[in-house]
Amino acid sequence: MATDEERKDLRAAVAARQELGPEYEAEIIDSFLEKLDAREAHRHRQDDVLEAVGLKRRETDPGGLALAIITIVAAIPITAIAADMLGLIGVIVCWAGLVGINLARTAGRHTGR
Repeated sequence: MATDEERKDLRAAVAARQELGPEYEAEIIDSFLEKLDAREAHRHRQDDVLEAVGLKRRETDPGGLALAIITIVAAIPITAIAADMLGLIGVIVCWAGLVGINLARTAGRHTGR
């Protein structure tokens, strides 16, 4: 996914193309792609440095956060219903399911799926 900085650079490239005309299009595209390549190379160097000291880049996972929030919100009524219908066994089963969903999502992210 594109970062805000990459989006800003792309908008600037499009504006420059509109201002300068089609005869400069190849140069504008090449310049934009060089910036992207330089950023990617910089990220790889950062990853190498982090890996050398035993760290990893912090991953952003808004989907995981959303799933965690939805799980907590859904857990309240699900727990109440399970406790009312089946007692402690129902609560254990419902929480095992909620935890299982989150573990499956996490495992899927770590295996690249």
